[in-house]
Amino acid sequence: MNVYFLGTGTSQGIPVIGSNHSVCQSADLKDKRLRVSIWITWDYYSFVIDCGPDFRQQMLTSNCQKVDGILYTHEHSDHTAGLDDIRPFNFRQGEIPIYAHKRVIENLKKRFDYIFETENKYPGAPAVKTIEVVNNHPFLIGNKKAIPINVMHGNLQVFGYRIDDFAYLTDVKTVEKDEINKLKNLKVLVVNALREEPHKTHFNMEEALDFINLVQPETAYLTHVSHILGFHEDVQQKLPKNVYLAYDNLEIKI
Repeated sequence: MNVYFLGTGTSQGIPVIGSNHSVCQSADLKDKRLRVSIWITWDYYSFVIDCGPDFRQQMLTSNCQKVDGILYTHEHSDHTAGLDDIRPFNFRQGEIPIYAHKRVIENLKKRFDYIFETENKYPGAPAVKTIEVVNNHPFLIGNKKAIPINVMHGNLQVFGYRIDDFAYLTDVKTVEKDEINKLKNLKVLVVNALREEPHKTHFNMEEALDFINLVQPETAYLTHVSHILGFHEDVQQKLPKNVYLAYDNLEIKI
């Protein structure tokens, strides 16, 4: 299985519009982060987790030619605002399955009502097939099982996903013990690490490293990174030997 990091930034991305922060001014490409998302491929299958406002640019940069489905973590715009840009895939493939919590599906129906219109639908609008994700109910994507991991983003429920020995968790602040038990024997864990200072709805660096130490994956990658965490190379030098700061367009094989 191949994992491609389409974006590793927070809701504002890096550089932040109008910011004079030194990280936003960095010439290092690893310090330039689009909104958080990944692309997973194996055999002939191709899935993305989250579809944010940078989706079109991410698809062009990664040269993704096919999307068999989109798994959503939650409804915030940095994870969902690119839904309209699936249209080129629709024109070639037909409707695209989207997998999400019922609450997220209802939110998308309100914000993108023209996509879900059943009568007099505009012929150029995107076409999706909705599949509700329910905690403790694994589901198939292609020929692999996806296991939803129920976590909390402050007071908001969010789904992470485990596929084989890989797990992707973003916008996490707290995780119950039963959900942690679903993350045993991972080869790769991806988890958010917003900044050094505590935050109400996201792991900071200390919390992310503590969580990695609890789960004990072979390797971990940090994502959903703010510019105030620091320069990529500086942060990487401070991390444990099996923990890496992810960056846009990083590819790993599992």
